[in-house]
Amino acid sequence: MTSPDSDALLAEQLLRLTRRVHRIQKRHLEQRDLGITPAQSRLLRTLAHYGSPPRMADLAERLEVVPRAVTTLVDGLEANGKVRRAPDPTNRRVIRIELTEDGRRALRELRGARRSAAEEILAPLTDEQRAVFGGLLDTLMDGDAARLC
Repeated sequence: MTSPDSDALLAEQLLRLTRRVHRIQKRHLEQRDLGITPAQSRLLRTLAHYGSPPRMADLAERLEVVPRAVTTLVDGLEANGKVRRAPDPTNRRVIRIELTEDGRRALRELRGARRSAAEEILAPLTDEQRAVFGGLLDTLMDGDAARLC
């Protein structure tokens, strides 16, 4: 059984690890000189998962942010040529967001930066420790789903 103090310590360690992951990923992004912020990177990754160009509202929902935040991210990415706004073919009031070829190239670079960051973060762990850690992360991430069943 865990005590409230040990749970608080684990929560603090998890928060510190999360901040470290973000810091290292940001550094790897900056080293690749893509001119993309971590938030823009997340939007590009999310955009790549759609089969067809989504609406801004779809992106806001998927990213769990307010629509205004998506507008700001898209504005920056559009100015850098990574995405473009395109009219919906069936509803002229709807604007869809498309990845450009430059955006696809940036996405490949982003994946490389994330991979490098993960390698740096996980370097101290043995293969066995990585497997255990991965299993623990899966359990924590699936925790809400397990409780709903």
